[in-house]
Amino acid sequence: MSEPSAVGATDSDVARIVAETFRDEWGRIVATLIRQTHDWDLAEECAQDAFARALERWPGEGVPRNPGAWLTTTARNRAIDRLRRAATGASKLQEVAVTSGSDESNGQRDPATDELGLAESGVEDDRLRLIFTCCHPALAREAQVALTLRTLAGLSTTEIARAFLVPEPTMAQRLVRARRKIRNAGIPYRVPPGHLLSERTGAVLAVVYLLFNEGYSATQGAELVRAGLCTEAIRLARVLAELMPDEPEVLGLLALLLLTDARRAARVDATGDLVPLEQQDRSLWDQHSIAEGGERLDAALRLGRPGPYQIQAAIAACHARAATADATDWQEIAALYGALARMAPTSVVELNRAVAVGMADGPEAGLALVDALDRSGALSGYHLLPATRADLLRRLGRASDAAAAYREAIALTNTDAERRYLERRLVALTSRA
Repeated sequence: MSEPSAVGATDSDVARIVAETFRDEWGRIVATLIRQTHDWDLAEECAQDAFARALERWPGEGVPRNPGAWLTTTARNRAIDRLRRAATGASKLQEVAVTSGSDESNGQRDPATDELGLAESGVEDDRLRLIFTCCHPALAREAQVALTLRTLAGLSTTEIARAFLVPEPTMAQRLVRARRKIRNAGIPYRVPPGHLLSERTGAVLAVVYLLFNEGYSATQGAELVRAGLCTEAIRLARVLAELMPDEPEVLGLLALLLLTDARRAARVDATGDLVPLEQQDRSLWDQHSIAEGGERLDAALRLGRPGPYQIQAAIAACHARAATADATDWQEIAALYGALARMAPTSVVELNRAVAVGMADGPEAGLALVDALDRSGALSGYHLLPATRADLLRRLGRASDAAAAYREAIALTNTDAERRYLERRLVALTSRA
């Protein structure tokens, strides 16, 4: 185990370093343990134990020179202890001992990287290689994405459930079933060679997309935006674009993330309150990201194979190119959402199309689409459905119905910034009434 670089670090310093290390090393630590133990649950539990132990010991003992290596060793030792106590752990214990090596001591690449397929796959980025590894085609697409977000990105089950619009217990059971299938079927934990990457690309793109979404609009908590997740998702999308420059959906995803992230600085005000798109200070938008996003989108479209990410990027480009909110081409956006709904028919796409139709053809037309979604029950419990309905009703002058919809949305909202925004809308509506 590495020597400490300092003694007596403060609790706040340790908490900050542990949080940074979690962000940077969680996926690598868990992947190492999974490779060695072939037990996803054990790997996550031992990694969590290691981070908890760091919080306990580092304030007094000092922060190690290589926190990630310390955590990996601690987690691996915890796994060995658990396996030693288990009646059926003998063979796994031997494998852990054989494959442990001394990779934690000098900061060099874990020997597992060869097993994870660096030489054959051509995927040099550690995090991206691990994502490809997790997205195994033997699992259903949703299971691939959910398990990768949980295991490598460190998203909570609550956050993943929200991304898939399912109850948290449902997502928890799906994760359990996916791990069980990996264990029972003996699915190998390694990235495929380069010529087989394409069969996993769709799931990998979904992981990066949902990682960005959680960063841009957090599931819960005091902060609406988690900048670190947005930055990491864009970085991964760039690496993918370098790896697969002729894949239009890869370029489309990068364009979408750049065009959307360009508005991030204007999305909340100095107090952390949400600023809706039509009220944002567009001088704060990142013009460099908008220009690059447009170039990436044009390159994707020239390949002549349109897909959902390219269409979403085109929608984001319509917003980004509008000098003012009134200059937004809502007819074009509504048409693009119609195309997206045909290509990727989901309830969230339909809700976004309702917003666009409500802006292009009037609130009555948008409300008809929202009411149909409401009756279907597909978005039950999703706060943006009643929030959208409230806004359309407000524009129609139906104050009492709008107020009821705002109250429903407030009750379903888990982020402080969104809750405060909806409450301000409700107060403004009721005070006018």
